[in-house]
Amino acid sequence: MEKKLRAAVIGGGHAGCEAALALARTGIDTTLFAIDLDSIAAMPCNPCIGGSAKGHLVREVDALGGQMGKNIDRTFIQSRMLNTAKGPAVYSLRAQADKKRYSELMKHTLETTMCLTIKQNEIKKIQTSSQPPHNVTGVITESGYFFAFNAVIVCSGTYMEARCLCGETIVYSGPGGRRASKGLSGCILDLGFDLMRFKTGTPARIHRGSVDFSKMEIQPGDENVVPFSFETDPKAIYRPQIPCYLTYTNEKTHEIIRNNIHRSPMYSGLIEGVGTRYCPSIEDKIVRFADKERHPVFIEPEGESTEELYVQGLSTSLPEDIQEELYRTVPGLENCEIMRGAYAIEYDCINAAQLKLSLEAKKIPGLFFAGQVNGSSGYEEAAGQGILAGINASLYLRGREALVIKRSEGYIGVLADDLVTKGTREPYRMMTSRAEYRLLLRQDNADLRLTEYGYAAGLIGSERYEMFCKKREHIERETERVCKTVVAPSEKNENILIKYGSAGISSGHKLSELIKRPELSYGMLAEADPSRPESFTGTDFIDEAIAEQVNTQIKYEGYIKMQVAQAEQFLKMEQKKLPPDMDYLSVKSLRIEARQKLNAQRPENIGQASRITGVSPADINVLLVMMKK
Repeated sequence: MEKKLRAAVIGGGHAGCEAALALARTGIDTTLFAIDLDSIAAMPCNPCIGGSAKGHLVREVDALGGQMGKNIDRTFIQSRMLNTAKGPAVYSLRAQADKKRYSELMKHTLETTMCLTIKQNEIKKIQTSSQPPHNVTGVITESGYFFAFNAVIVCSGTYMEARCLCGETIVYSGPGGRRASKGLSGCILDLGFDLMRFKTGTPARIHRGSVDFSKMEIQPGDENVVPFSFETDPKAIYRPQIPCYLTYTNEKTHEIIRNNIHRSPMYSGLIEGVGTRYCPSIEDKIVRFADKERHPVFIEPEGESTEELYVQGLSTSLPEDIQEELYRTVPGLENCEIMRGAYAIEYDCINAAQLKLSLEAKKIPGLFFAGQVNGSSGYEEAAGQGILAGINASLYLRGREALVIKRSEGYIGVLADDLVTKGTREPYRMMTSRAEYRLLLRQDNADLRLTEYGYAAGLIGSERYEMFCKKREHIERETERVCKTVVAPSEKNENILIKYGSAGISSGHKLSELIKRPELSYGMLAEADPSRPESFTGTDFIDEAIAEQVNTQIKYEGYIKMQVAQAEQFLKMEQKKLPPDMDYLSVKSLRIEARQKLNAQRPENIGQASRITGVSPADINVLLVMMKK
């Protein structure tokens, strides 16, 4: 009789949801454990999905067969494409979520997925075999009950040994007053992992009726909504959108903070953890950017069925009395009523350098980590790691080779590589500047980059894959046609070019040459195109996606070719595998620092070794010579 493959996911946040769904959808008998089932896919901080670089991650999760994109497409209350004044490499989709509906819909998706069981229970211990290689054997709950599993993914978020701080007050709980995880940190420490203490925070929530929006700038959503999921038809999700608003702090706000900075746990010494660099508290902003006269504050709705508003930009851990005073200095918030106070939260996380690029622990087969427990911040970073860990836990159980997404293939690959190879000493946030090949890693082509992986892993169904193959084929065929098509000089074509402020043509020009003009695009030249097909697939939103790809690939052809060449060089380094048992300490031609770093990190290939801090190009050359010998 075939042995039943079973996996556990510890934690029901955004990483846990994607990990559990990836396992269950590939046929693995999966149990997701959460301390509180009402906290599944909760949004304890920003009520939004996406944003700069984060939108790329959501698109990639969807391309692999994940759920986050589909979930936000059904529960958003406002959607905007960011950075449209810049190039397509940094376009990023961001949507305000109805946070309650988002959580409920994700929970229901988990509840109705075959092979997936959800249990409200706290896991205290991860059990491993007594004999090497010490494989995972199961988990033990707070009541001492043992569940046998062949693989475990830890997605504990910000709950491990968590405590919330507000002024001089410390509450030992997870985000939003939910129970913290007690004991799991000690178990992970006993298993040989290094732990770190990180800190994040959240602003207050205020009552809509107490806000004067006339003193603020309205921030409406986009008229034409672009979905996160490649399977979502924009017309099917059209709905009235709820606006956000923009206001600013002022000198009075800053003065109150400076006068009370000694009461902030961050500056009084109460906070032990390292805070996030790219989402600082308001008191941190005032100290670090003392020359700034004002800071932006965005007022964001938390849902359609609540009057609570999220005050983005005013995250703080100052005492409640000071919070009310400083919030009321902001234009439009003079009479604001705080419904939930702001606070900082500290929690335990691991040093992700102890993981493989697959997010599996190097020393314990079958044990994976994903999300904020790896030192990252953000729902999207968590989801990206969650689906990667889920896919790899499934592949591990099925005896197949792990999926490693390369830096040239996806932001998820950049994220995993940065955490595992470089490590982090502060909460890690994804940004477009972290990706060397960002023109190749656009959000619009995430399916072209990653859907093959999702299909191979068993997360993309045959119907979706067939449609994807047709789309890819049409893009290639149409790009080839456009590069061969000649636009002849004529009065009609002259008028089309003049209409868009472009110079006329005295002789025949290839359509691709005209598209490369900054002021023109594939869509603008439709009337001048003598053989353009009316439809590619008969599906409007897929036709639009094909047109977008053709336009981008032609317009940025030179830059794309250059990055492809760079990526090919990068891949050569990644293909040079290093022996897992190499004794770096005995390689005398390596510098001492390199020996120590390489021996501790145990990189999987030359490319990864070259990105370890403290390993120089000369050290890499030594390794290359050794490998040739």
